[in-house]
Amino acid sequence: MTDTRSDTPARPPTICLVGRAAAQPFSQPPLERIRRMFARVGANEIRDDGAGWPDQGLVVLLRADHVFDDALARPLVERQDVALLAPGSQRPVAAAVPAQKAAEAYRLLSAPDATATDAEALGLRAITPQSLGVSYRKNLRNNVPPYVLSAKDMPVAAIEHHMFMASYKGLTDIVTKHVWPAPALVATRWCAAHGISPNAVTLLSFLCVVAATVLFWFGWFLTGLLFAWAMCFLDTVDGKLARVTLTSSKWGNVFDHGTDLVHPPFWWFAWYWGLGTLPFAPLPGMQLAMWVVLAGYVLGRLEEGIFLWAFKFEMFTWRRIDALSRLVTARRNPNLIILSVFTLAGRPDIGLAAVAIWTALCIGFHAVRILQAFAERRRGRPVASYLAGSGAAA
Repeated sequence: MTDTRSDTPARPPTICLVGRAAAQPFSQPPLERIRRMFARVGANEIRDDGAGWPDQGLVVLLRADHVFDDALARPLVERQDVALLAPGSQRPVAAAVPAQKAAEAYRLLSAPDATATDAEALGLRAITPQSLGVSYRKNLRNNVPPYVLSAKDMPVAAIEHHMFMASYKGLTDIVTKHVWPAPALVATRWCAAHGISPNAVTLLSFLCVVAATVLFWFGWFLTGLLFAWAMCFLDTVDGKLARVTLTSSKWGNVFDHGTDLVHPPFWWFAWYWGLGTLPFAPLPGMQLAMWVVLAGYVLGRLEEGIFLWAFKFEMFTWRRIDALSRLVTARRNPNLIILSVFTLAGRPDIGLAAVAIWTALCIGFHAVRILQAFAERRRGRPVASYLAGSGAAA
């Protein structure tokens, strides 16, 4: 059997498209998506159909009428003499070959009735996306098999929906998981069609953070909540837009995650301060409630850091009960649900007290889970993520 791992080539891999495709999911031409997809793994020479191929090195050919998961880029450039089959079929849709076989691989992918048997006749090993072991995406905390989607057999809307959901974090809060997907997909499509960058969306979400903070400070709780929820929605859109269009950047990542990490304590303190503008006396102990919420936020992050340091994976991915706890744990969105309910009832002060109680309960629950994980390790039992059974992709 031919070794599917390529030796280090004399030159970086060359990426060649085969055929043409009119479909442009998220308003992105196939050539541009392929360019961004393979630039991440150091393959910057991209050739459109008919532009030929080099005389040496590794050549990766992909059918232009299919949309490829970016998680497949690295496995393809790290192998040679392989043909990638579309999921659920025997049709080769991509190949990684030495330059000497590029013409034969091109004819194989161009043939309307090519099969895995034809690929093997050329000395290529037929593989599937699932066989490459990149289902578990650590950064997204989900377990989604890499996709190869036919633009000939699927409507563009269906392709976009599949790409969008594959880019969604598997473990997140109840609002992000169950409320935002449908409207966020619409917003992501609109942003992509109008050339709006993820960083522009992140900037708008940051302005909403500032607006919500000021409004909470002056006791305009309902209006502030509108801006707060707008920020939470945009925080979902910017990440999905970056992932489906492959336009993420180091600066955007720092700006987005930095804003997410820093702003909640400012909101909770501003909320406490704004209670002084109420036409009635707030519940006693509001200062204590504020400190519980602020300290709980810091302790919660510390708990996550301790677990990650000790076990090398995220706390919420240990077991299913931990994943379920992530839906409602005392993070920004669940806290906003509590504050919104009590504010609509006319008691934002009780809302802060309820958030404090819920924060204390969540901190206690996660502390117990950390102790249980250490106990498991002391007994010689493995402590590993329940999601990580199908390989990992960064």
